[in-house]
Amino acid sequence: MQFGTPRHARRPSLTPMIDVVFLLLVFFMLAARFGHDLSLPMATGGGATVYDGPPRLVVIGHDSLALNGQTIAPEALPAALDPLMSAPSDIVVLRPAEGVPLQRLIAVSDSLRAAGLSRIVVVE
Repeated sequence: MQFGTPRHARRPSLTPMIDVVFLLLVFFMLAARFGHDLSLPMATGGGATVYDGPPRLVVIGHDSLALNGQTIAPEALPAALDPLMSAPSDIVVLRPAEGVPLQRLIAVSDSLRAAGLSRIVVVE
């Protein structure tokens, strides 16, 4: 005994799965782009350049800067480096303290580059 007309089995819709795959694709494409935004020039140990002149060591703390052991305000750093340098191409050594965020190192490096200093070396 049948109570109605038989209906065909309904196939599952693929539209939600296609939407999810598309969203995952967009997410991973954007996530992959974030890894390429940061580029820092790295110095190699085999360079022919010799450090010359007075010391120019900038120690970057969590909330302080020190130039050759003397605490200094971040905005005064380029002016304090000026008498220690014979040319803007002289080397300035940056040393971040333990646990200093990378963003702080980049901010100090950017301020020195904005002041016209072209050779910044980062050491551990």
